[in-house]
Amino acid sequence: MKRLMLLVVLAATTLGCESDEPVTLTLISHDSFADAVDESTFASFTAETGVTVEVLAAGDAGAMVNQAILTKDNPLADVLFGVDDTFLQRAIEAEIFEGQVSAIDYGDVCINYDLEAFTSAPPPATLDDLTNLADQLVVEDPSLSSPGLAFLLSTIDRYGDGWVDYWTTLRDNGVLVAPGWSEAYYGEFSGGAGEGDRPIVVSYASSPPAEVIFADPPVDEPPTAVMTDGCYRQTEFAGILSGTEHSVEAGQLIDFMLSIPFQETIPLTWFVYPVNEGAELPEVFIENTSVPSDPVQMDPATIDENREQWLEEWSDIFG
Repeated sequence: MKRLMLLVVLAATTLGCESDEPVTLTLISHDSFADAVDESTFASFTAETGVTVEVLAAGDAGAMVNQAILTKDNPLADVLFGVDDTFLQRAIEAEIFEGQVSAIDYGDVCINYDLEAFTSAPPPATLDDLTNLADQLVVEDPSLSSPGLAFLLSTIDRYGDGWVDYWTTLRDNGVLVAPGWSEAYYGEFSGGAGEGDRPIVVSYASSPPAEVIFADPPVDEPPTAVMTDGCYRQTEFAGILSGTEHSVEAGQLIDFMLSIPFQETIPLTWFVYPVNEGAELPEVFIENTSVPSDPVQMDPATIDENREQWLEEWSDIFG
């Protein structure tokens, strides 16, 4: 498993600390969060409290939670961030947290499509439409990928016991299954930065503004769009890990991550939405994101109770 220890701030003052000894907190998170952290991420937190923050990357969200459970008697970190509703119940039942968890951000997993591919025909508007488009859709493996699992949950919510028939139809119509989001979006999708030939992909509602921000040469409008039917809302949580020797400082860090200054860095750093309603969104998000009006959300306990069975049934469909 990839391990990354990123020292965010090297120097710390002792302002606001109860002890004369400088405190260093370790924040364990998934790779996509850790990869975007730089020296500025927690600089103001350190300046205010004197507490230094180190970020430990632990693979994807599932691997991170499993690692935290296996090491709960000798925790690797003080704070865990990035567990979403698909693994939250497992983490809570394993009693890895000291107290309650706090929601930090959310994002909507949605179907994205290549606008250029649908100039003469209407793009898909509903989950049902996807069953009529042969050899056009690429999805992520739900046993390996967080957005892949989110899309599976959305179809289970929509079709109930009929979700197996739905996926069987997708299979028969040539759906392509990629291991993860990067392979699906960049390798198989034809829109935006994708290099493949599939015009429909499971991605995020915030993918179009990312296409504008990172376009080279620059563009005024995204080359992709979002189907708002059948989106699944993922919420990410942070919690103090049981066994930490720095509960007070860990709580301060979570409070900082909920503060407006930090929350306003979330959209253009991690391309998800802040939970603090007082945080202002950047114009590029407002102008280029289609926000689903009624995204799917499933009870974490229901997910935890049924996840393995659902994944086994999904795997049986694809042999």
